[in-house]
This record gives sequence, structure tokens and C-alpha cells, in this order.
Amino acid sequence: MTHAVDIAILGAGAVGQLICRQLTVAGMNVGFIGRNALESSQQVLSFTPLASADDHQQIQAIPYSVPILTADALGNIRLVIVCVKAYQVLDALSPLLKQLPSQCHILLLHNGMGPHLALAPLINAQANGGGLSLGTTSQGVLRQAPWLIKQTGQGLTQLGHFTGAELTEHYRNALLAAIPSSEWVDAIVPCLWQKLAVNAAINPLTALYQCPNGKLAEPDFSEMIKGILDELVMVAAHDGVSLDQSFLHDRVYQVIRLTAGNFSSMHQDIAHQRRTEIDQINGYICERAQAHGLSTPVNAELWARVKQLAV
Repeated sequence: MTHAVDIAILGAGAVGQLICRQLTVAGMNVGFIGRNALESSQQVLSFTPLASADDHQQIQAIPYSVPILTADALGNIRLVIVCVKAYQVLDALSPLLKQLPSQCHILLLHNGMGPHLALAPLINAQANGGGLSLGTTSQGVLRQAPWLIKQTGQGLTQLGHFTGAELTEHYRNALLAAIPSSEWVDAIVPCLWQKLAVNAAINPLTALYQCPNGKLAEPDFSEMIKGILDELVMVAAHDGVSLDQSFLHDRVYQVIRLTAGNFSSMHQDIAHQRRTEIDQINGYICERAQAHGLSTPVNAELWARVKQLAV
């Protein structure tokens, strides 16, 4: 029943559909905000769960139905989870702000950083009781067809408050109960910088050298990865975020090992001639550096080379 939906997901990509599935299984009233929907409707989705070591037979996809909501049918929404690409956030979300009720809360869940800084003034300017939270997830999921996803790996999901009114305890507890291995953290921005470090090191290099993640463990890439992280730690410090250089280095190489056979999202975007999120990853590091009068030549070069490659 669409009138009972109080959680809306903006972005029906792999992550958006995975979060939708997890909330639906937990009994939440959730729907997708339709991009061009003229009227609210129902959409059948399919979800293939993660296979366990004991599964010797092929796992079958599970069908289920979710409402698709129009922009003018959002009066009952209390939480919007934004799962579009980072460069799509403002264009996709801004027109909806006036359609959402005053107490609605926004949760950004995307790769890269930047949209939160542009969105915060828009939310705070409304002074209507809304708020903004941020999150990051390392759950593995593959979109096999428009409405078919397959979970490929488990991972940590971290959520936290950023600005405005805080997310109510009801919805905070609902998210943590529905999403496996999730936690609410008091300081979410440092967590996003840590995720940014992994993306900044792995994504552009695998895109430029057209290789799987595991190749970056080779010595030829060590100095470049060190330069990326050195600059990121410096910029984060000027943004008031203290990061452990050694921890980040170990974390990047841990991800490289654990995902050795995987191709990064940026590698895939370049391969399929899609726009990348380089502006919100290495580009974000450079833009924050410029704001503090700092120089980040390693990240700037990667930013420029990927932008050129994506033309």
C-alpha cells in the first residue's frame, strides 16, 4: 500500500535495491521515488542472496514487490535514502525538497564526498525540522538487470549525523536492525575520509591501467599510492579530520588483497563509457586542498588523466 510508505529510496541502482531489499525483509514500509513516473505503481524486483560455503546448488532469485512513488506522493515520507551517483545527488534531490514534509530526514549513501557540503545549506535554510545524515557501505552487490541484483559480498555499513535535526531513534534503530553489520557512529565524516582513501587509491589507478584491483599490490604502484594517501591525510587535517596514515595504508592494501579479482566501479565506468565519480573522489581532495591553499599534485594528475580518459 503506497499510502503506508514512510521510507523512500532515491536511486534504484545496485546499492539502492540492496538497501530496499534489506528494509523490506525487516518489515519497513519502503518504496522507490520514480524518475519519470506519472503515477504511483508497483514494481517487481528480484534479489539473489549471497551464497554460503554450504550451498552446493544454484541460488534462485527471490521476487518481491515494491511501490514506485511519484514526486507529488511524498507527503508521508519521513526518511529519504539517497543512493544515486555522487554527481547526481543535487540534481536528483533538490527538486524533491519542496515536496517532502518538514520533518523528513535525508540520508546520503554514495561513493565519494562533496554533495553533503552543497546540500547542507539547502536543508538548513528550510529551517523546517529536517536533517541530514551520511553513510558509507562496503556491501558487495551486482546489478544484473534493471530490477535484478545479486549480493556478492558482506561488508560494514556506517551511518551518522551531519547537520540539522537528528534522525529519530525509531528510524535509526530500524536501519541498524535491517542492514547487516551496520553501526551508528558519532563522527561520520572521518569514516567517509577513510572510505575516500580506499577509493582514491584504487579507482583511478585501475581505470587508467585497465587492471583488476589485485594488480595494485605490485611494487610499481607503491609510490603513487603513498603519494595519494600523503596528500589526502594532509588535506583532511586542514579540514579538521585527523587520520592515521599507517592505518589507511594498511586498509588500502587489505582491500586490494580482498578484492584482487574485482574490477573497480571507475574501471567499469570507463569500460562502458559512463561518467565516473572522479570529481567526488580525487577531485574532492584537490578542491578541499585549494580551499586551504594547498597543493596536491599526485591527486591532481590522476583527476586530470581520468577526466581526459572519460571524454
